[in-house]
Amino acid sequence: MTETVVSTSEAPAHREDREVGEVHGVPEVREVREVREVRLRALDGLRLLAALMVAVYHYAGRGGDVTRAWGSSPRLQFPTLHQFAAYGCLGFQVFFVISGFVICMSGWGRTLQSFVASRVSRLMPAYWVAVLLVTAVFALPSVVYEAVAPSDALVNLTLLQQPLGADRVLGVCWTLWVEIRFYALFAVCVVLPGANRRRVVMFCAGWTLAAALAQAAHEPLLDLVLMPEYAAFFIGGIGLYLVHRDRRDAYAWAIVVVSFLIGQHYAVRDLWNASDPDAFAHRTTLGIVGVVAFGFVAVAAIALGRLNRDNRPNWRRLTVAGALTYPFYLVHEHLGWVVIRSLHRGLHLPSAATFALTLTSMLLLAWLLNRFVEKPLTPRLRTALSRTK
Repeated sequence: MTETVVSTSEAPAHREDREVGEVHGVPEVREVREVREVRLRALDGLRLLAALMVAVYHYAGRGGDVTRAWGSSPRLQFPTLHQFAAYGCLGFQVFFVISGFVICMSGWGRTLQSFVASRVSRLMPAYWVAVLLVTAVFALPSVVYEAVAPSDALVNLTLLQQPLGADRVLGVCWTLWVEIRFYALFAVCVVLPGANRRRVVMFCAGWTLAAALAQAAHEPLLDLVLMPEYAAFFIGGIGLYLVHRDRRDAYAWAIVVVSFLIGQHYAVRDLWNASDPDAFAHRTTLGIVGVVAFGFVAVAAIALGRLNRDNRPNWRRLTVAGALTYPFYLVHEHLGWVVIRSLHRGLHLPSAATFALTLTSMLLLAWLLNRFVEKPLTPRLRTALSRTK
């Protein structure tokens, strides 16, 4: 959810690039890199799709605070849609698979300082503005939702509010805390010593085994570091990047298959709720496994080049979609509730129109954040963090 796809010029050449270049010369290398650029656009589109899944879940697939926005349960507002929207929470798992792919790609060939600068500059500018914006809006007298205490809002600017026990300004920031721990593991185990295939394979194997042992040990510290319920999705994404580099890599495919099998287990364990008579909507085991499989298969299709321009349109707008994903993801939930309440209960617009206008307004806000916050601040912050004395 938080990743931006690196440009072709920034990404390291994968194995096919080097082999073709050595045999056939530079022009062939240029052709392979051109195909990869299209693949990355497809990854941008998948990221926005995952963000929209999460937004649909927050607006129509759950109860709780969103009920105050609609004035009644979304089950009543969307008698049919709510059953499908309940699966939108699996967009988080799709994000984690994409993140594993992109972090491995962006960390390959980077120094630790460069990697850290890239991650911090990508995450923080839009995040800081989103925290301030949501805090300010929730402080308005006309907004029925309670703003967090000023002290907690300030702690949120560090992205360490969860381990410090502070109230969260953004509901989705729990995934950023998951991502940060993944970045730290990958940085220490792969980026710091230098990324290569063998080291990445060993990292994936070691994390998979360690996460399973952590689950068995029931030790909170191990759970905090190794994240057994989410590790398989990141590891699967890393495996798919290895497939992207060499589709004949049997170890990479084994990583992907094992990760999918473990990931679907945790998804079903945490989200299957057929036995709960009070559940907002009852997800089926088959439905949960199907959405998880979609995430792995979609990234695999991109890794294998199935979405290149030989058999799919070259949608340059997907790059724009990727740019909107992160700011949209940050602001859509809480500010979306405010918009829903204003349109549906204030202006008495129908549910469907309110839903569509809310999504559109959040995408527009995301464009503004990308245009006036991320574009000017991200490169400046990256440059400042990349300077060496």
